[in-house]
This record gives sequence, structure tokens and C-alpha cells, in this order.
Amino acid sequence: MITIHDVAKKAGVSVATVSRVLNKNNSVSEKACIAVKKAVIELNYHPNANAKALVQNKTDTVGVVVTDVADPFFAILVKSVDKVADEHHKSILIGIGYHNELKEREAIETLLRKRCTCLVVHSKALSDRELGEYLDKIPGMVVINRIIEGYENRCVSLNNSKGSFIATEMLIKQKHQHIAYIGSNHKITDEFERLNGYLSALKTHNIPIVENAIVHNTPDFEGGEKAMIELLSYNANLTAVVAYNDTMAAGAISILNENNIQVPQQFSIVGFDDMPISRYLIPKLTTIRYPIDLMATYAANLALSLVDEDINTPVVSKFNPTLVRRFSTGICHKV
Repeated sequence: MITIHDVAKKAGVSVATVSRVLNKNNSVSEKACIAVKKAVIELNYHPNANAKALVQNKTDTVGVVVTDVADPFFAILVKSVDKVADEHHKSILIGIGYHNELKEREAIETLLRKRCTCLVVHSKALSDRELGEYLDKIPGMVVINRIIEGYENRCVSLNNSKGSFIATEMLIKQKHQHIAYIGSNHKITDEFERLNGYLSALKTHNIPIVENAIVHNTPDFEGGEKAMIELLSYNANLTAVVAYNDTMAAGAISILNENNIQVPQQFSIVGFDDMPISRYLIPKLTTIRYPIDLMATYAANLALSLVDEDINTPVVSKFNPTLVRRFSTGICHKV
């Protein structure tokens, strides 16, 4: 294997000079620079990435921690971070937390052992205290979809309560009085906030909470199906549902179809996230847009700027949930 010593010998310079040329140090003479570059090409020399990282105390790798790469939401997050990394000639490494404290901690520690100096972390299980300790320890770490007190300038999040409030209020304005909520059974902030937004909208408009109209299950297709079956089993007068996410909404729609309940003629449903699937359901799903692509892009640029002075710090952005009207909701005609 060709080493830096071979390059130095062929170029007739010291190893230190080769190192300065490879690291684009301007203190090298033009003659020496030309000789080194020529030797590198002739020998087909490739610098060792790990050795370079040890010298520079950084790597060309961005670490990303997500909950589950099988979830389309996190696939979009990862893709957005990867796009930013690629623009800066870097690659990414992924750690998966699975809503588990131990797994999230292991994911972060593994990425640190891989010498990732930039991290974009989506963590729901670790405590604010522990995440704060990591933020103190890792200058290039940014937390996404969560706010850690004292580190707000390195956190990127969305107002989940506002999103579900908008969804519920839209149904109320469409004359729905019996509105249910399908939530995630994961004990995470997102769920608490989205449930709170639903309840707040009902209270604001003096709509009573329907008994047995709040159910929780796994935040996937199967969970949405099971939750909708439970709602139909307990309630004969429901006319609408606010779902925790689009996949649960899709599962709920499949059960409504199986029971010959037409959407939106007889029943309205709103999702959350605006994942690609929402545009291909029948009917196309009305949902709350969660701009995770924009948020992840911002988070990745912010993380890189924190450790590389050559990368400009992105302008602070405030991200808001917005309603995407499609065809799964309509005016309620049921008294």
C-alpha cells in the first residue's frame, strides 16, 4: 500500500511538506506543491481517512440518529441530511434508537466512536438532562423534533399542538360534533402535544369530549386499523377522526371501507405529517404538513456550521404546521 512516506520520497520533500500540501496549507512553496501533487497522481496515493481525522480532530462523516428507518418520516429526514452532507462532500452514518433509552444512547456513543463530530439527533427516550450533557460534550450536535431547555439555538422543532388544533378546528367548522382521536401508544412528547391540541380545539369551541373516543395504538397501519375498530365498536355516532399520523389514518380508512362507511360522505379523517402515502390513498388524505425535509436540511447545515468555520450558519428558521386540504374530509350532514 502506498504511504505518505512514498509520496515524500518520490517528490523529494519531507513528510511534513506532503501533509501540508494535502491539507491545503499555504505555507508550502509552489515548486514543492507541484512536486507533491505530481507524486500523488503518479503513485495513485489516497490519504487514510482515519489518520486525517486524528490530525484534524474531525471526519467527513455526519452522524444521524433516528427512531426507525422503516418509517417514511425518518426516511425523509435521513435523505435530507444526506443531501446536505453530499453538498459538502461528506457522507452519513445512521444510528437507530427504536424509542428506547439504551438504544438511543448506544447509537450516539457508536457514532462518536466513529469520530462523527457533527450529529443530527432525533431522540425521544433520553432525558433532557442526558441530552444536555451530550450537547455540552459535542459542539456539532443538533437535536431535531424536540426542545431542550437552555439549548434552544441547537434544537429544531415543530408546534405539534398547533397542528392537531388546526386539524380538529377544521372538522368543527365543517359541522362535526362527534370527533375522535387516534393516538400513538408511545409515551413521547409528540403524542402528548397532539392530543393536547385536539382537546384544546374541542374546549375552545365548546364541543364535548365523546366518551371512549380517544384510543391509542402503535403508530403504524396496523395500529390505525385496530384503533378504528375499537372506535367503531364503542361509538355509533362518530363522524370524524383526527389521527396521530398519516399511516394510522391510512389504517383507519381501510377499516371504514371494509365497513362500507364512505369517506368523506359519511366520515371525515385528518392525518398528520403529509407523508407521500397521503397523496395516493383513496380518497387522498387531508393532513397536517410536518416539514421534516426542511427541518432536517436546516438541522444538518446548522450542525456542520458549528464545527466548520468555512460553512455559514443558516438563518434561523421557524417551522410551522400547515393544513393540506385534500378529499378525506367534508361537511357533516349527520345530526
